[in-house]
Amino acid sequence: MKSLKILLIITLLFSCSKEKRSNNAGKKMQDFVVAISSYAKGINSNFAIIPQNGEELMFKFLDDGEGFDEQFIAAIDAYGIEELFYNGVFEPDQYRLDLLLQAREKLPILVADYTNSQANFDQSLIYNSDAGFIPFPRSSDNYDYKFIPNYIHNENSNNITKVSEAKNYLYLISNENYATKQAFLDSIKETNFDVIIIDAFFGENIFTKAEITSLKTKKNGGQRMVISYISIGSAEKYRYYWQEDWKLHKPRWLKKEYEGYSDEIWVKYWKKDWEEIIFGNDNSYMKKILDAGFSGAYLDNVEAFYFLYFDD
Repeated sequence: MKSLKILLIITLLFSCSKEKRSNNAGKKMQDFVVAISSYAKGINSNFAIIPQNGEELMFKFLDDGEGFDEQFIAAIDAYGIEELFYNGVFEPDQYRLDLLLQAREKLPILVADYTNSQANFDQSLIYNSDAGFIPFPRSSDNYDYKFIPNYIHNENSNNITKVSEAKNYLYLISNENYATKQAFLDSIKETNFDVIIIDAFFGENIFTKAEITSLKTKKNGGQRMVISYISIGSAEKYRYYWQEDWKLHKPRWLKKEYEGYSDEIWVKYWKKDWEEIIFGNDNSYMKKILDAGFSGAYLDNVEAFYFLYFDD
């Protein structure tokens, strides 16, 4: 097994620097995540909040990744990261790695690498484990998180009640390969993953509390967490909240197209109308997730602050 010291030397050769980000937009995203967390934990104190990407948000000085933002850290329970070591090929980012090696002392780090070969898949497990991260490498046919892999890293029968106790996780936010909701649920029930990340909806229908409860027991009898995916930095045209007349009368908080994802639009997440879609009322996305009995929420597209500048 290669040591982390060797890995860090290698990554120096492949590192890439981050552009400076808008501190104002970043601060607004920090505030947004903290507000979501406060709302959710006010209803269920054990509810887990896990942002994905945009790891600079964990720091007070977003441009330089220095000094933890303790309010933000206190509001979340783990951090999710995509393509840290592998984005198809070995392509580590020293800047991100440095931030995450600091953050692992505060929070569990969940890493979903994308690998193009079995050798890279295996090496991703090694690199992430050596770094103290929880790995979920996915193969070249699983870019969109469609499949349950035929392996479990550090499989165990422990009861998992918080993310910090987890040894592994499953990231399965696409259910298009399953003909029925029951087939999807049954496939997950046959696994021993400690944490499951899924979409809250199967088609147009949200999972029921009974269905989510049925997933909280691993096949081996141990208890686990079931986390709902939610995009908070982009609006998705296939969600329950989308209104057809927005094509002609677009709300001002819909900012710009999300390159590569035709069904998504970056949003001005600091606008009240968007905030009310996400949390704070009985018809909000987060309330639906809470009512369905999920153990937590996986907040995607928090890196929207990379692409937007805060304006009133």
